[in-house]
Amino acid sequence: MVFWDYDTQWGADHSRSPAGAAWSGLAEFENTERLLELHAQYEIPACFAVVGAAALRGERPYHDPAQIRLMHARGHEIASHSFRHEWLPGIGRPGLLETLRRSKDALEQCIGAPVVTFVPPYNQPFDHAREWSFSLSERRLAGRDRTDLVRLCAALRETGYRFCRVSYRPVRQRFLQWQLRRSVDRPVVPEAIGGVTCVRLNTPGGFAAASATVLRRCVRNGGITVVYGHPHSLRSGSEQDERSVVPFLRLLWRLRRRGLLHICLPHQLPMED
Repeated sequence: MVFWDYDTQWGADHSRSPAGAAWSGLAEFENTERLLELHAQYEIPACFAVVGAAALRGERPYHDPAQIRLMHARGHEIASHSFRHEWLPGIGRPGLLETLRRSKDALEQCIGAPVVTFVPPYNQPFDHAREWSFSLSERRLAGRDRTDLVRLCAALRETGYRFCRVSYRPVRQRFLQWQLRRSVDRPVVPEAIGGVTCVRLNTPGGFAAASATVLRRCVRNGGITVVYGHPHSLRSGSEQDERSVVPFLRLLWRLRRRGLLHICLPHQLPMED
């Protein structure tokens, strides 16, 4: 599963870095044009997780409904990435329901099709007690009305979503990774949380060697590899740079042509009733 988190200037404005965002929202739109070319070239469908406010009428760097419609027309799935890239652990239940509903409504009106997938900004909440994944920072900063993963998924179901990309790390995995001093990510399978179908992120972000390693394990052993990046990072020199994206897409293309891999969109997975 390939995701692009389309933050636009809303994400830059809500950066949680003390120094602020190191990128401009304009890069999101320009680099997405290039990504659409690359995905068409290698025939790889992706899920673009879009902040709902970007689908409203207006100008770049905050809005571009025409580009969002183009993503959809090219066969990519449109997911919600909240309304204005809010930090969900500390938003409170009324704010959570509002951002989920407003984003879904804006995106559906923009593309004229249902939006059933959600990708949390900052990949949070991480806190999922059932799997012994605890985030002390979320618990400290978010207060009593904290949104953990179960609460998020229950709110998603209440507002009409059916799928969520999640990013919790069980304590046993964190301990093993610390002990071995290397990644221990493996292919994953869908799981149900709060009545919503979820798939856990199992790559470090980007399209470099670590993500390709998990992909090859998926080919050998089955399961799902979940990779993601940000369009604004396509010229960043990081693992999300085009120099990493192109070889990864080429690898996907080769494996799929050999019948060893299926590229899946979130809405194609069996959903919880």
